[in-house]
Amino acid sequence: QVRLVESGGGLVQAGGSLRLSCVASGSIVSIGTMGWYRQAPGEQRELVATITTGNSTSYEASVKGRFAISRDKAKNTVYLQMNALKPEDTAVYYCNANIQTVFDGYRNAWGQGTRVTVAS
Repeated sequence: QVRLVESGGGLVQAGGSLRLSCVASGSIVSIGTMGWYRQAPGEQRELVATITTGNSTSYEASVKGRFAISRDKAKNTVYLQMNALKPEDTAVYYCNANIQTVFDGYRNAWGQGTRVTVAS
C-alpha cells in the first residue's frame, strides 16, 4: 500500500503565497513523475504542474511564472510554491505520483486533496 498526504492549503488574500507539500509513504521502491492537479467547484480536475525524476518541470499556462514545483527525493516529497495567488486559483489541490511499489507493481496514486481559497 502507498499513500499520498497533502498539506499546506488554506485561506489567503489575493497576491499572497502558499506552499503545498505532499509526502508519499508505504511500500515504495521508487517514485517517478510527480504532479499537482486542481479541481475548482463545478469544474473538471486539471493538471497544474509536473516534475520528473530528472527534475524537469512543466506548468499549466495560467500558473507559469507564479507557481514552482520541486521535490525532495530523500523525503519522498513534492512541493508546490504558489505566489501571486489569484481568486481563480481557488480549488482543491491534489498530489499525484507514479510509484513502483514493493508488492503491487506500478501504481498511479492520488492524495486526498488540500483546499486552497484565495479571497479577493
